[in-house]
This record gives sequence, structure tokens and C-alpha cells, in this order.
Amino acid sequence: MSAEQTPTASSADLEEVPAPRTDVPQDTGYDFVVVSNRLPVERVVEDGASSWRRSPGGLVAALSPVMARNTGAWVGWHGAADEVLERFDHDVFHLAPVPLSGAEVEAYYEGFSNATLWPLYHDVIAPPEFHRAWWNTYRRVNRRFAERTAEVAAQNATVWVQDYQLQLVPKLLRDLRPDLTIGFFNHIPFPPLEIFAQLPWRRAVLEGLSGADLIGFQRPGDAQNFQRCVRRFLDVPFRQGRARFGTDDAAWTVRAQSYPISIDAQAIQELASRPEVKERAREIRHELGDPETVFLGVDRLDYTKGILHRIKAYGELLQDGKLTVGPSVLVQVANPSRERVESYVQLREDVEGLVGHLNGQHDTISHTAIRYLHHGYPFEEMVALYLATDVMLVTSLRDGMNLVAKEYVAAKTDGSGTLVLSEFTGAAEQLKQALLVNPHDIDGLKDAMLRAKDMPAAEAKKRMRAMRRQVLGNDVNDWSEAFLRDLAGTRSDRATGGATGDTTRDTTRDTTEEEQ
Repeated sequence: MSAEQTPTASSADLEEVPAPRTDVPQDTGYDFVVVSNRLPVERVVEDGASSWRRSPGGLVAALSPVMARNTGAWVGWHGAADEVLERFDHDVFHLAPVPLSGAEVEAYYEGFSNATLWPLYHDVIAPPEFHRAWWNTYRRVNRRFAERTAEVAAQNATVWVQDYQLQLVPKLLRDLRPDLTIGFFNHIPFPPLEIFAQLPWRRAVLEGLSGADLIGFQRPGDAQNFQRCVRRFLDVPFRQGRARFGTDDAAWTVRAQSYPISIDAQAIQELASRPEVKERAREIRHELGDPETVFLGVDRLDYTKGILHRIKAYGELLQDGKLTVGPSVLVQVANPSRERVESYVQLREDVEGLVGHLNGQHDTISHTAIRYLHHGYPFEEMVALYLATDVMLVTSLRDGMNLVAKEYVAAKTDGSGTLVLSEFTGAAEQLKQALLVNPHDIDGLKDAMLRAKDMPAAEAKKRMRAMRRQVLGNDVNDWSEAFLRDLAGTRSDRATGGATGDTTRDTTRDTTEEEQ
């Protein structure tokens, strides 16, 4: 759709929630501030009483110790529209909620973030929609996040902005508070120049990101894509991963490089070693009919994950007689996601239709071909499911990293199991001993699934041991510490007027003038 299409919300609707004040004295602020679309807590209502609990997830786990050590605050939306909350404390977090109206959630989050940026940044697997009303709301909400952050940050504080929903915040924040050291991490892919060029507001997004001192990406290729876009659309060249922005009296250096995110591998290992989790894994296999081979897919129900491709491949293996229902079963966990976005509604219908068709063809009285589970599970249950699995299928069409692949590897403490992994994930650059596949190649995917099923135990264990060394040696704490060390180094660079050198090795290849 074009930028000229009819807006879905009126401009009056977008003014429902006022911007927060920014005139709070800075000596009452916080030395370290994380900014993300959502706060690290979720509301729980039991017996009519409302309370908060910490949200699951690697980012929250990784940053909790940093928050505790650095008198940290977290800025984000608390998850309820049309509700204004005062700041409050929970666990190690000081929380600064950013209010959003229902119309803003629709236009900023469901609209521009997830129907414009998400498909655009994932190789336009689904067509992105370009609405000016969505863009105007995205700008408005990003400014509100920047103002709230300026309000809570102490003088000379460090601010770490997270992900594609807030790409304008770094420059807005720099304009409000030039004393701050600002980092940004992009958790999803950054597209090639030819795809990014489609965005009508490409310059504004690049200028917003370039307000950060350090911009982190999942893969070296993502950092290269960003550098090339900046050179093309802002006419600013990068040299050795650095570019200079601003005027002589107010200039700053921007660094852009890769920091592949990981998981809390030790926590997963500990769960996988518990007797009750191992027993639950045995129960799962028994509930599945004690098959010889359990294939598993675990994804958000998202069109980037290649769910239809893997189910189609599995169905053809059944049709070809190379797999048999009973000895083999595919378990597909599809966590509900963005259920009000039209493309996700259509995907659910397509997946459930294909699963129903194949089960109707191949089920027996006692066995089901595909166990399809459209809901989430507690993490302990997921670890038990990993333990019960022989072949993990990660067939994303495009993924910034894909942490499910790393979780599976971390859970396999006995070295068993095989991983079939899309080459279009960030994880493929680290887990090279997986069976790497092009998920668009259904025949190649089928061959990899059979090879994983029939792989000799010695070879499977050799591959798994190598992948476990990589995952255990590079966990989520290493990721956050490396980024924050290098972000602190940018402050030293600013003070000395030079480059002090990186504390981590970056594999981002420098962008030469010829490439630009």
C-alpha cells in the first residue's frame, strides 16, 4: 500500500495521552537507563488483586544484574492502553511507564512497527504497508519515550535503547540531553539498501538511529547494511566502523558493529538437569506414543518463521513413505502472536488448515502425524520438550538470531539430538555444526530432516558438543557486558577526541568507498 492511503486513526485520537514532563531536577535521576517498548514486568490479577511479576526472557535476565549494580531505571509501556501510571519500583527495577492510548497502540505498534517495519526488515516476506498516519504516530510515541528517558536519566548517565519500535529515540534524546551516552541495539535484521530504500521515511529513521554513540546489530551483515544505507541516504561515510555526525561545536562519533545476542545457558542447563524435568521429558515421549523420532518446531506464529515450509516438507516425507506415523511425529508449538494484525490472522488459518489436511490424510487410530499446539508453555515445560526431542527444526525465512536454536543446544546436556537450522538466521553464523538448510528448498529441507533422523550417534554427539561449546562460552551476560564495555569506551573516545579501541572483537567487515 502507498503512503497516500486513508489513515486508520484520526489525529485527534492520537493526542489522548499527554507527553510526560521533562523538568525534573537531574540530581534525582538514574545512572543507567534501559528503554524498550515494554517494561520488564507484567500485570497479574488473582482473586481481584492486581500485582506485578518479572517478565520472562533473556533481555530482562541479562540486564537485571546491571540495573542492580548501577542504580538503574527502565522506561517502557506497561501493556495497558489508556492508563497513566506513576513511576514505581519492582524487584531491582525502577520503572518509568510511558502511557499509550488505544489509537496509538494500533497505529504505532500494530501499524508502523509490525505492519511496516517488521515485514520490511525481514526481506518483505509479507508486503509492508506505508501509512503516513502510522508514521506520524510512530514519531509522536518515540518523542514521548525520549522525553520520559530525559526525565529519569541522571547527568552523564548511560542509556541503552532497545529495538526497532524506538529507532527515532537516540537522536531525539541527544537533542534533549547531549550529556548522555546513548546505545541502541537492533534485535531484528537490518535490511539491504535496496529493500530499506522502499521506506518513505528512510532518512528520518537513519538520522534517528545515528543519534546513538554505539549501534549494535545481530550479524556483521546487518551492520554493513546500515553503514551502506547511511552512506547512500545521509552521505556520511563509515571508516573502520565509525562515522562522524553533527557540527564542529556539537559533533559525535557513531560506531556500528555486531554483537550477537545469546541466552542464559547456565539456567537452561540447570533446568535440564533437574530430575523432575527429565521425568517430564520421558512422560512427553510416552504421551506421544513412544515414537522412534520426535521432530520439534517452536516458534511465535509469525510468517518469518517458515512454519508452513517445514510442515509441507514433513507432509511430503509422509506422502513419499520415507517417514511413518507412529515411529515419527512432528510437534509444532506455535505461540500466539499479534493476533489483531491481518497477515497473522491469515497465517494461522493457513497453518491450521495444512495441519488438519495432513492429519486427516495420515493419522491412525492410535497416532497423530502432527501435534499442533497453539499456545505458550512455562519454560520448564519447554526445556522438558527439548529433552524429549530428537530433531529440532528451525526453518526461519529470516531471523535476527533465533534463540530457540541456542536453547535447544543448551538443554542437550547429554550431547544427544540434531539441529536443522535455516541459513537465514543469525544463529547459523555461530552454530555451524548444525545441518544448515535453505528453507525455501523443500527437497533440500526434506533431505536434511532425513539425514538428521538417521545420523549416527557419534557424529550427532560430535556436532552437538561443538555447538554447546559455542553457546556456553558466549551467553547473554557476555553479550550485555561486551556491548556496555564498548558503549563506555565511546565516552572515553569523546573525552580524548580519539578512539581508545574496542574491548571485543568485531567481525564486521569495514565498508570501503568502492562498496559504498
